[in-house]
Amino acid sequence: MTATAHRAADTLPDVDRPSFARLMLSEWTKLRTVRRWTVALLAAPVLIILVGVLTASSSQPGALDSPLVGPDGTWVQDRFHFVHRPLTGDGTVTTRIASTTLEFSVPPEDGGDARARDVERTVWSKAGLMIKDGLRPGARYAAVMVTPGRGVRLQSNFTTDIAGPAAGAPTWLRLTRAGSTISAFQSADGLSWDPVGTVTVPGLPQTVEVGPFVTSPTATLLAQRQFGSIRLGQYPTTTRAVFERPTLEPAGAPGTGSGEPSDGWQDDEVDDSAVQAGTPPAPDRAGGKGPQAAPPPAVWAGDRLTLVGVGDIAPRTPGEDVIKQNLTGGYAGLMAIVAVAVLFVTAEYRRGMLRTTFAASPGRRRVLAAKALVVGAVAFVIGFTASVAVLLITQPIMRDNGFLPPVYPDWSLTDPTVSRAIVGTAAVLAAIAVFSLALGTVLRRAAGTVAAVIVLIVLPQLLASGLPPVAGQWLMRLTPAAGFTIQQTIPRYDHVPRICVPENGCVYDQPWAGFAVICAYALVTMAVALWAVQRRDA
Repeated sequence: MTATAHRAADTLPDVDRPSFARLMLSEWTKLRTVRRWTVALLAAPVLIILVGVLTASSSQPGALDSPLVGPDGTWVQDRFHFVHRPLTGDGTVTTRIASTTLEFSVPPEDGGDARARDVERTVWSKAGLMIKDGLRPGARYAAVMVTPGRGVRLQSNFTTDIAGPAAGAPTWLRLTRAGSTISAFQSADGLSWDPVGTVTVPGLPQTVEVGPFVTSPTATLLAQRQFGSIRLGQYPTTTRAVFERPTLEPAGAPGTGSGEPSDGWQDDEVDDSAVQAGTPPAPDRAGGKGPQAAPPPAVWAGDRLTLVGVGDIAPRTPGEDVIKQNLTGGYAGLMAIVAVAVLFVTAEYRRGMLRTTFAASPGRRRVLAAKALVVGAVAFVIGFTASVAVLLITQPIMRDNGFLPPVYPDWSLTDPTVSRAIVGTAAVLAAIAVFSLALGTVLRRAAGTVAAVIVLIVLPQLLASGLPPVAGQWLMRLTPAAGFTIQQTIPRYDHVPRICVPENGCVYDQPWAGFAVICAYALVTMAVALWAVQRRDA
């Protein structure tokens, strides 16, 4: 049939065409009756499960320095310098932060001034006011703070972060308690107050500790990249903050009678390092700098208070994404799915059978659409079934290997992030199958098409491990490999810096964004294939 003839066939009345459902049934029959294709499709879930089990069996969790958990069971870090007084019932604490200074050093061999700018941009040093359930690390709290470069923030119970005015020191801050409701305010002059936000901290006792605090986390940056290895550099920081006229209303605990501004204020270091669970990370993984030294005591000069702080108040995340790690078999199963999807169209081209198909089913675009839906649906079912199976099989293996709460919480298939990883993996395999079929339609060569798809998915993973982080991230973002970002399940917090290692899935902040990339590849290539199949002879 010539190109003109098959375009005319596309205009035949619908009564002369088989229904689209019958077209799909016909294509499904073709797919399942070719024995080697069936064997390859059955091998795909086996490969996904086998690779997942082998990965889980050989995985070991990294050493931990603290298993501290917050009020909701989240793994957290909680170290800061705290000058405080007891507050019984409702009340308000106010202060003016006159200045904050971040102090750190970067060795010349690690980049010197260039790396220093990265540290300043990354570190979430915090100075402000806090209401806390005692001095126990991990206890409930709410705090309003100045964060260099990020303005005033209201944070509570480690995971809540509310952005306030884009103000820095000098500035006035205020926290007001009304039962379990904590409200934060900021002022430029101490007279006119702007609200920062309000949080509810359930379970706060009648008497809490309130006052100024300072904390300054260690900056962890990617120090060196080599093929197949990652080296992180750790740079301890300290923050020096000057507070003016910290006041508590009502006054709380009685003073000493000396009339000094420091009356009734106690100086303490809340330190989670007392909660030990193992040894610090290995030097080649995290720099091996050791813990930060205790800061000097608070210094009063009239109504001015100088605090130096180290540590952090924030949630922590594990280094290994257990779910994503156990779904890595998707890459192995993908090879078989890609081969079948390509052969599903190129085999008919090679043998001339596609002419018969088009003659029996006028409307070439409908035939190609039916093929795409069939191969995509089969890939989705394979991916979904294998993902569910591998996670059920590997969960007890990971627990036996030490991946235990609180660092690695227990999970179930119904957890939203786990469900998204499972459905997302199946959807990525389906999208890549459609992309492969469409590319095979355009190229008409099985070997070249399979090689092109595999290179587009696997090669970026290999190259990203040796490229500078930004280049590696963009390489992963712009290729179909970005689709596997949807497997990520480690929670991300806007107020917690993270190390971006593109080949480990650090590509997009939103998991669905990576899936959109592979969908775009599939849709664009499918559009080209539909155009080509209508204008070229079979």
